[in-house]
Amino acid sequence: MTEDKSQFILPLDQPIVSLEVASAFKGLTDKEKLYSHYISEASWTGSLITFLQTSPESGPIFVLLHKLFSIENPKKFKAEAIKAGFTEDEIKAFLIYSCGVFSNAGNYKGFGDSKFIPNIESERLEKLLARSPAWPQIKTLWLKLKDQIYDLSPGKTCLGYSPHGCTTYLSMNCTPEDNQRAQDWMKTHGIEGFNTRLFKTVHEDGRIDYEIRLASEEKGEIKKETFGNMTFRLTKGDYSSIIGKVAQSLEQASQCADNPIQSNMLNSYAQSFITGSLADHKQGSRYWIQDKGPAVETYIGFIETYRDPAGVRGEFEGFVAIVNRAMSAKFATLVSQAEQFLPLLPWCKGFEKDKFLRPDFTSLDVLTFASSGIPAGINIP
Repeated sequence: MTEDKSQFILPLDQPIVSLEVASAFKGLTDKEKLYSHYISEASWTGSLITFLQTSPESGPIFVLLHKLFSIENPKKFKAEAIKAGFTEDEIKAFLIYSCGVFSNAGNYKGFGDSKFIPNIESERLEKLLARSPAWPQIKTLWLKLKDQIYDLSPGKTCLGYSPHGCTTYLSMNCTPEDNQRAQDWMKTHGIEGFNTRLFKTVHEDGRIDYEIRLASEEKGEIKKETFGNMTFRLTKGDYSSIIGKVAQSLEQASQCADNPIQSNMLNSYAQSFITGSLADHKQGSRYWIQDKGPAVETYIGFIETYRDPAGVRGEFEGFVAIVNRAMSAKFATLVSQAEQFLPLLPWCKGFEKDKFLRPDFTSLDVLTFASSGIPAGINIP
């Protein structure tokens, strides 16, 4: 069955807009600006993990596009392409695809998990890229990637367990049964899966190895057990070179913190990324809760589990936002009167909690949001 390509392209009228945050950033102190910068650096560095989590080809596609636009900015790319005889729609189709890859941290939609491909034929896109001064640096990568970029064969159109979908959270030979075996073993040892991946190896004699890899800068084997023909190994060092740099940026940010709580929070996150300890990350979240009314709001780590077919492993994300004090004051007023509004809602009291737990309701101007999708609002930790 041939897939309808129109279901897997981003429309040409897809808007591209600039992030308006300059005025909010200017309102910060120099120290707060540095704090924001280093956490943003950690977030964008960590987002390279997100690309690797999305699909096997997402990371290399990012490298290709990054090299291309580092040598020739989009405005110049378009001008030179028009001179070479390419149409506005062809150029726009490629630029929209590129934005889609950057925005979704890969070539699968952050909301919906379906693949998208360029709305320009492969041969024309190759000619478009070949006229760029970046071509000598990206040619080999393009030749390796082009078939994967346009592949809409069964199992390639959406994320999920093989053979019906694709994923990098588990090796492609992993089944739901394999995942459950690993989960059961992890549960007996009190191990959560947010910052892990699962890899299965089947030996010629029928023995099965399950390797559960923790994301961390440190490398090594933590635990190993064998039951019958199955061996379970917990190792650390997944994404080591990337996540080590994330930890370094967070440690730099901690030196620009407004208070000891912020410093402790970031150092706990950094330690978690160095060792793979989720306990350290949870401790960082406890500090985060104690940091009342910060000028700069942030969170970072392996958070949402939607894209893992098993719903267990978290996607890396990091955000930095500047508190909009005027709008937050209005929200605070709303929260203060919430108990008066609750009885007016169109359902009976039985659907409400016995006691209203007052949240910290904050309006944020986003400076950095490194993930596969930007929500309208979030509830953390």
